[in-house]
Amino acid sequence: MKNISRIQNIYRMESSRIEDFLDVERKLQSDELQEQSSRCMDCGIPFCHGLGCPLGNVIPDMNEAVRQDDYKKAWNILSSTSNMPEFTSRVCPALCENACTKNIENEPVMIRQLEKAVVEKAFEMGYVSPITQKNKYDKKVAVIGAGPSGLYMAYELFKLGYKVTVYEKRKYAGGLLRYGIPDFKLEKHIIQRRIDLLMESGIKFQFNTEIGKDISAEYLKKKYDALVLAIGTPLPRDLNVEGRQLKNIHFALEFLSSQNMLIGKEIDKLKIDVKGKDVVIIGGGDTGSDCLGTSIRQKAANITQIEIMPEPPKERSASTPWPDWPYELKTSSSHKEGGTRLWAKVVKKFHGENGKVTAIDIVDAAWKFSENGKPLSFTEIEGSLQTIKADYVFIAMGFLGVDANSFVKDINLEVDKRGRVESLASQGIFTCGDMRTGQSLVVRAMADAKNIAKNVDEYLKGL
Repeated sequence: MKNISRIQNIYRMESSRIEDFLDVERKLQSDELQEQSSRCMDCGIPFCHGLGCPLGNVIPDMNEAVRQDDYKKAWNILSSTSNMPEFTSRVCPALCENACTKNIENEPVMIRQLEKAVVEKAFEMGYVSPITQKNKYDKKVAVIGAGPSGLYMAYELFKLGYKVTVYEKRKYAGGLLRYGIPDFKLEKHIIQRRIDLLMESGIKFQFNTEIGKDISAEYLKKKYDALVLAIGTPLPRDLNVEGRQLKNIHFALEFLSSQNMLIGKEIDKLKIDVKGKDVVIIGGGDTGSDCLGTSIRQKAANITQIEIMPEPPKERSASTPWPDWPYELKTSSSHKEGGTRLWAKVVKKFHGENGKVTAIDIVDAAWKFSENGKPLSFTEIEGSLQTIKADYVFIAMGFLGVDANSFVKDINLEVDKRGRVESLASQGIFTCGDMRTGQSLVVRAMADAKNIAKNVDEYLKGL
């Protein structure tokens, strides 16, 4: 069985998938899933579980249940540690697979796809049910923000027996899951399916309610026994170079949310439409990749993605040996579909006519590396100026954190230099997810909520 290779192509045909916003991945068949799960070696020390997965999923046991074609058992194992695996199995970069022992050979077990199959089989067979409360307490908790960490927190606290109300400024729940991640990675009916279950369980949601504007944080503090803030990192990193004020230069989420809201029928016309246009994306990470895939589906004429960092090696760098997260070239499904990737480029200026951007100036960056290949610093190369046509520019350079002048100051919370906000547990105010830790992954935001929920529980039981 150990001679079985990992399935390399998990995507639908490119010619068809770029014509829609449906899931880019094909559905793996039962025999494929059983065969792939059999590649799990049942390691004496399962690094996938202990080092890889922030939620502590018991991966070898789940894999074995799939191998036995026992999806009810697999679901019971998975759901014992993860409240919403339908999200992580679609958008997680699979830290577990990186830590998999077989990744020493660069062919880890397909843990993410196996998890996704277990989730969908569980919903199909009716194994997924509303939350059962073993205890019921009179204590009430308000969760502010219905993104990944807020939803996870609401689930945890309700499961423990508390009354939970989630406040969300948007029309629907999901946060970046709904308004940032494209449907071709996470179709939004998957989110709504979970929200419906949370509502059926008894968790209350109040949408279209912005704290500090529609309702004060101080009022919530008086009304509830505890507050949990889970608003993420709403401040995007900007690029302050000449010409930044020109029109058609947008933050990535403005572009991505426009497309998602159109699909979700919140709007009837795209706010940003790049059909037939020259698009430049600044930022080489996942969000930049999402802008690329969305631009391709909107039929942009040309798409260029710019990254200031040097191109990573095609194989794992010696600077990040297993089981560390590898420094190596990542190629997403969107990158396979088209566009041009430029590495080690510094944006210098935006050009425009009639108030709209028309081009972008970039120069080459010469990087210095450590002895084991890790990029350290760069200098700009004189005489390397290049101008690229740009009808639209999307800035996908990450997020800075929480605005110190937002409603958090009304309840005496402090924002540190990195935009993070710690809990004020003595007063029953807690923070979780990216808001507390800084910008990170969906799975880490959920794991943080899982841990902070224990602190909230301890506080409430002490009242």
